[in-house]
Amino acid sequence: METMELAFEEFGDPDNSPLIILHGFFASSRNWRQIAQRLSARFHVYVPDMRNHGVSSHHPLMDYPSMAADLLRFIDDRGLETVSLLGHSMGGKVAMWFALTAPDRVNKLIVADIAPVSYKHSFDNTVLALKTLPLAEINNRKQAETLLASRIPELSYRQFLLQNLILKDGKYCWRIDLDIFHRMAPNIAAFPNADHLAPFTGKALFIAGGDSDFVKLEDIKSLFPEAAFSTIADAGHWLHVQQPDVFTTLVESF
Repeated sequence: METMELAFEEFGDPDNSPLIILHGFFASSRNWRQIAQRLSARFHVYVPDMRNHGVSSHHPLMDYPSMAADLLRFIDDRGLETVSLLGHSMGGKVAMWFALTAPDRVNKLIVADIAPVSYKHSFDNTVLALKTLPLAEINNRKQAETLLASRIPELSYRQFLLQNLILKDGKYCWRIDLDIFHRMAPNIAAFPNADHLAPFTGKALFIAGGDSDFVKLEDIKSLFPEAAFSTIADAGHWLHVQQPDVFTTLVESF
């Protein structure tokens, strides 16, 4: 399997225990800077941009085995024997697949508001909304946000997605390849068949948003029998953004 060298941000003392944070779909390392900086007091934190995200290179294949292979290369390239993993949404699925396929390389596993299951939701509306944005007519980011409002009503989600809109040579363009995202989105909603894999019996913590329905305990225990489970009240899928203090405290305590 072809692997990719990932761009990354790094925080904290290299002598501390390594922690790798894995972001979600449409996100990048920059979305985790504040959490990473807080955790860097105790850990040596790496936050890579996954393939096709942030400033990492693009590749036509994007699924969990390929992204886990990228992660293994990232760990090997830095000479790390074992690491702790913190993954949110898509990043949580990468972390879970990595833990199932390379359990000897994982110290502790923390998964934020996602389960090892295939979800039925589609990203088609999101990708189509971004693809139909008239980039040639846009003069500023506020204008792009306004044009996107009818298709994506939630302001915070619009602002999150528009972090992928960049100004290059005086013109706005997408930092991500929307055609790849459209083709690969079903892989992101899914989770690979793990029937042939042994459960991960290491230390694991699943953190769910109290207002989110992404995580059910029964979906976790068969593959992660030793997992602890915590719920953050007054938080949805973006629990680390909505309740950063509670989220960071849970991670540090674990």
